[in-house]
Amino acid sequence: MTDVSAGVEYKINVDGNSFLLDSKKYNLLVSILETGSLTAAAKEINVSYRTALNYIDKIESTLDVKVVSTTKGGKGGGGGTSLTEEGYSILKECKKINAIMELHKDVNEIEATIVDINDAKGVMTIKNDEFEINAPLNRNYKIGDEILALISYDNIFLMLEPQTSSIRNILKGQIVEMRLEGEIIRVKINVGGVTLCSDITVSAEKELSLNIGKEVYIGFKAMSVATLKL
Repeated sequence: MTDVSAGVEYKINVDGNSFLLDSKKYNLLVSILETGSLTAAAKEINVSYRTALNYIDKIESTLDVKVVSTTKGGKGGGGGTSLTEEGYSILKECKKINAIMELHKDVNEIEATIVDINDAKGVMTIKNDEFEINAPLNRNYKIGDEILALISYDNIFLMLEPQTSSIRNILKGQIVEMRLEGEIIRVKINVGGVTLCSDITVSAEKELSLNIGKEVYIGFKAMSVATLKL
């Protein structure tokens, strides 16, 4: 079973109903899919059968959908529990979020609000308290939505002066920390009260003559910004 650590929560939306699926309930659904048995699934995640039933009831009553289907066996047994189409869809959405987070382990997180949508260019503008950045348009979002923007450390470029290029997002900041990590240098930059990280090579650090306290510009392409709706 692909176990998810405690503390992880997924916000699930089904036809206007929302539910925060925690790690226990997520792992229960995964185990039901793998074992075909609610009893075995409960045992695998170390909860009682009654608790597992309560988990399922809570999900189904809140979202107003059936997430599992139970069949009874005949004289020889053979009954079991499986995920419904809705239950599998919920699990698939959670796994997609897991995949995004795994891909972006070293990632900057920025909480922001969508303030503009440009359908023609396929971008949306999101605003933090101190700055605005561009991200790829997600047509499921609308102006006013609160989102989490994710930008990998290695997708952020450092510049001494702003440059005209294909980079749509250029922000001014100040270096607050530099640390050697293996063969790269992790640079932390304060940008309008938000600390963002950039991974650069040792040769790039020397070429730019970087040091703590130095003012720099950071840049990243709109397409390097992944988003999740909060």
